[in-house]
Amino acid sequence: MQLEGRQRWLVAAGFGLSACLGLAAWNQIRTSRGLIDWFTNPAARPALITHADLVPCAGAPFVLPSSGFVGLLWDDPRLPYHPTHKHSGIDIFGDGEVGEVPVYAAYDGYLTRLASWKSAVIIRHPEDPLDPSRQVWTYYAHMADRDGRSFISDAYPPGSVEAPVKQGDLIGYQGNFSGGNGAVGLHLHFSVVRDDGRGRFLNETDIRHTMDPSSYLGMQLNYSCADGVVQCVAAPQCP
Repeated sequence: MQLEGRQRWLVAAGFGLSACLGLAAWNQIRTSRGLIDWFTNPAARPALITHADLVPCAGAPFVLPSSGFVGLLWDDPRLPYHPTHKHSGIDIFGDGEVGEVPVYAAYDGYLTRLASWKSAVIIRHPEDPLDPSRQVWTYYAHMADRDGRSFISDAYPPGSVEAPVKQGDLIGYQGNFSGGNGAVGLHLHFSVVRDDGRGRFLNETDIRHTMDPSSYLGMQLNYSCADGVVQCVAAPQCP
């Protein structure tokens, strides 16, 4: 079976991790095994999918914004990332074709799509549900095909600013756009982004500008302690 660029990276990352880590890191090895299975064994996919049923996990404010295999996690150092540039969000790999797997707003807020954004939107949440004293943002990316044809809902054209959205509103569909640098596997990149203190979002590609999404979604999404297929858990934060 031939794999495309991002897929080869992910498979190599899984095998590399399995070779380098000992039994103490078995949870990370199992997560990498899932990546390998997702891209090489379609029959294994149903068991790896976490479904976005638009109902928050108990005690969590956000809903999972899309259905699929949560294959790359927050603070993840596996290829195409590395220990000095870790993944700033989660990647949800949908099972379907580009433009088919829905993406929903994780929480009530105000959506902005900059004029140059083909595949991404960001939603401002004036009161962080985990800390109402601060503002927080959620970022959604890769909602376009490899040629830049957008799958963002027509309700949010380029240049949209502060469009009100409710939790569970459809905002687009998963794609494989990678900013003009080829294509990536079908997925949604989702992150929780810090505010700069002046009402603007920070650059989410820097993990220091993002937050561990585990408590927001009620799921173990931190690479340091994630274990197997993502699901609702009573204690999502790492010990």
